[in-house]
Amino acid sequence: MYGVCGCCGALRPRYKRLVDNIFPEDPEDGLVKANMEKLTFYALSAPEKLDRIGAYLSERLSRDVARHRYGYVCIAMEALDQLLMACHCQSINLFVESFLKMVRKLLESDKPSLQILGTNSFVKFANIEEDTPSYHRSYDFFVSRFSEMCHSSYEDPDIRTKIRMAGIKGLQGVVRKTVNDELQANIWDPQHMDKIVPSLLFNLQSGERTESRSPSPLQASEKEKESPVELTERCFRELLGRAAYGNIKNAITPVLMHLDNHSLWEGKTFAVRCFKIIMYSIQSQHSHLVIQQLLGHLDANSKNSATVRAGIVEVLLEAAAIAASGSVGPTVLEVFNTLLRQLRLSVDYELTGSYDGSTNIGTKIIKAHEERQLQEAVIRTIGSFANTLPTYQRSEVMLFIMGKIPVPGVHLALPSTGSGHEGTRMIQVMLLKSLVQVTAGFQTTNMLTALPSSFLEPLLSFSLTEDPEVRLLVLQILLSLIDRHDNRPKFTNISIISDISVLKLKVDKCSRQDNLFMKKHGQQLYRHIYLGCKEHSSGRQHYETLFALLGLLSVELANEEVVVDLIRLALALQDLALSTDEALPIFNRCAVHALAAAYLNLICQLTTVPAFCQHIHEVIEVRQKESPYLLPEDVFIDNPKLPSSLEKVEGDVLFLQSKITEVLGGSGYNTDRLATPYVPQYTDEDRLSKRKSIGETISLQVEVESRNSPEKEERTPAEEITFETLKNAIVDSVGMEEQERERRRQVVEKFQKAPFEEIAAHCGARVHQKYFSFIHIII
Repeated sequence: MYGVCGCCGALRPRYKRLVDNIFPEDPEDGLVKANMEKLTFYALSAPEKLDRIGAYLSERLSRDVARHRYGYVCIAMEALDQLLMACHCQSINLFVESFLKMVRKLLESDKPSLQILGTNSFVKFANIEEDTPSYHRSYDFFVSRFSEMCHSSYEDPDIRTKIRMAGIKGLQGVVRKTVNDELQANIWDPQHMDKIVPSLLFNLQSGERTESRSPSPLQASEKEKESPVELTERCFRELLGRAAYGNIKNAITPVLMHLDNHSLWEGKTFAVRCFKIIMYSIQSQHSHLVIQQLLGHLDANSKNSATVRAGIVEVLLEAAAIAASGSVGPTVLEVFNTLLRQLRLSVDYELTGSYDGSTNIGTKIIKAHEERQLQEAVIRTIGSFANTLPTYQRSEVMLFIMGKIPVPGVHLALPSTGSGHEGTRMIQVMLLKSLVQVTAGFQTTNMLTALPSSFLEPLLSFSLTEDPEVRLLVLQILLSLIDRHDNRPKFTNISIISDISVLKLKVDKCSRQDNLFMKKHGQQLYRHIYLGCKEHSSGRQHYETLFALLGLLSVELANEEVVVDLIRLALALQDLALSTDEALPIFNRCAVHALAAAYLNLICQLTTVPAFCQHIHEVIEVRQKESPYLLPEDVFIDNPKLPSSLEKVEGDVLFLQSKITEVLGGSGYNTDRLATPYVPQYTDEDRLSKRKSIGETISLQVEVESRNSPEKEERTPAEEITFETLKNAIVDSVGMEEQERERRRQVVEKFQKAPFEEIAAHCGARVHQKYFSFIHIII
């Protein structure tokens, strides 16, 4: 009886008759639209029948697929699509199950046309916002199948492109359908992300395209929008844009794995492009999470080739440039710690030629030039990170990096580089180069708080080393710190300028904080400038940088007292160049003369004292006629014109301290201070630098005033204190002269060989306290 009813159309259920009526006799005629409207009206009127309609359509579609009646298959899918779009009610969940079953059937087919048909229907379904959630729906199959389609290797290139694009659209649909539905299986789980992300990257890499430069999808022509690459980028951006805080890691990890597995770090171009898309697409407050993952990945690849590490660092550089200010997050020092650790490791690898003796990786050949490229990339990245930080955090980073620089004989607790003295020197150079990057463009209103003694004093101590590269880096750092009005480029070259107004210098009145800063650190700065000029290894670039430092001090931090000190310093440099005691080469002596002339020409115009300017210009005119080798135009050139000796530098070619004191005193400057020749103060830093023996240090001229109390200099002229005058001040008896001479020899010998603690203990036990205090000042 059942079979008879099934064959009789009049006895069939109404929904089946309505479904049957939408199929024409000839599938070429397409869907019968009038009957489709009746079916839609019925489904809306009786929503409880939707599940049966869906099941019957699914049954017909499966039968048509098996019989290769693809025209009817297309009609069935079109009917399903229209029903989905029209019906939004509580019963749609049951209908969706039938729909997804049919889509799955099409996707499992080996015919590309059916796969694309099923994908298009799924995408339409994904764009529907359902009124009620689903508790049991699963999209695992669709993620896997669409990912496979993204990797299609179909022979026909046009069909292959269509299949891949269908796969991309399908993944996009899955993400849209599940990302905001808390009841669905979490699409951000690694099991799904490990399929979705590599599939997108595979297609992103497969085509050539201009690099993205904007945070939003580029406006492209219709033809471009049809390419898998363009479609992939839009899908990738949408995926990342929907990622919440807790999902960023799962989305980025597959990217890192894909770049590792396909050796894409070395080329850098694709890796940089990927992370530009990532940084522009994610929410800005999540940027630091991406950076942290990159840092962790860099650590994980510490023993990989230099090209791989350099690629990761380049990506970090680009990511930092895109990230907004402060996006590095709460672990700022962790970022710099990781980069500095990589810098130290790279230096070790370069010098030792192995990755810590590792058995499986240590056999790789380490190329020094690749390690150098990596080091430069790390340094640039450190600077890029620093530029995103506010001033107070940049100051912390400067202190942090300074604490990492090894100082022989001081930072004994620092781990060894494993490569000896040369390794220590290279680490010093690399970290100072990092500081150059960090301090570039550094500006602050309060120099005292931004540049505390804990940073400036160790920095200045490096200016005493014998290494010319280290000294030059220290000077460049100082220039960046002091230059707050972009005056530095105006002092690039040393020259005699008749009218400094052409420089258009920006000079502001010194603030109270600036005055305090110079009161505290001025003497240290003068001293290091003086000692830098004394170095035999100083070259043209050193003197040009020292001139820039003097110029910046004059326009950025100079009050009347500082101006007097700087003039005294310039005259002391002239005396240094005249002295034969230091045995400076001819070039260095001429360079110091030229430096002093160029600076006095600058400072006299800044002071605007006519008589002062007249004296300086008169001396310069005489030099131009008689001794051009004492001016910068003949010294700081590629082939300097130097004399064979400097025995006749006297008379009118010299700047006279008495004359300058007279003319400036008449303009209200402190004549006592001007009349006192500048003599640098020597401290323990000279002992640590190992550039002078202690015997030489004892016989040096020192100023009586305290190191941090320059005002005493105004009241008391500097007095020459040698060991002999020290002895006469303590011992009154002339008959003990021979005994004291022997004691002097023993003290000098002890100071040359014994540690400082032993000297202090010995002096404290056997010598008068006043005697010990003077000796302690000298050493």
